[in-house]
Amino acid sequence: MAAKKITITLDDSLFEALAGAAEEEGIPLSSLVAGAVERELRLRAGRAVVREWEAENGAFTPEELAAARAEMAAADAEHLSSRGTSAA
Repeated sequence: MAAKKITITLDDSLFEALAGAAEEEGIPLSSLVAGAVERELRLRAGRAVVREWEAENGAFTPEELAAARAEMAAADAEHLSSRGTSAA
């Protein structure tokens, strides 16, 4: 995959927190930032899909939202248990 080198400006404390997190994970800072950007873009795409669906079908009901949250929590728990990680 091609990569593009860019320059960004961060508040000193944010940079220090990011650098510390990357070091803690044993990954390059650029990998940590790229992962965060990818997550943000997936969230934005998901929100766009929800907006489009609601525009065509109406807002989700509280029951539908509760069911979706429960399903997502179960998927998160399964993913975390497969990695040997707890959600605490």
